[in-house]
Amino acid sequence: MNIKPIKTEQDYKEALRIVEPMFDNEPVLGSPESDLFEVMCLLIENYESKHYPIAPPDPIEAIKFRMDQMGLTAKDLAPAIGRQNRVYEVLNRKRELTLPMIRNLHKQFHIPLESLVG
Repeated sequence: MNIKPIKTEQDYKEALRIVEPMFDNEPVLGSPESDLFEVMCLLIENYESKHYPIAPPDPIEAIKFRMDQMGLTAKDLAPAIGRQNRVYEVLNRKRELTLPMIRNLHKQFHIPLESLVG
């Protein structure tokens, strides 16, 4: 098989076609098929990052997602954001996140900074 950079959408589709069966039945590590799979995945990932970039999540959606993950309520966010009414203002987009709030949310709930800065 001739491996080459993915430059066009057609190249991309062909690369996906090649690796798709390998996802269900991964090749043995260290085999030529495994090397092919790894290189093709890197090429696909590179193409996708340039042509299909994924924007970071909205800060409020990131907070709500973490709340859902951890089973948190608005009351649980009060130490990071402020009084409960301020938490609701932030969650309802009536008040912007401040830098101290962002730091606290990151530190206390491990929400990635990139998600909170938006």
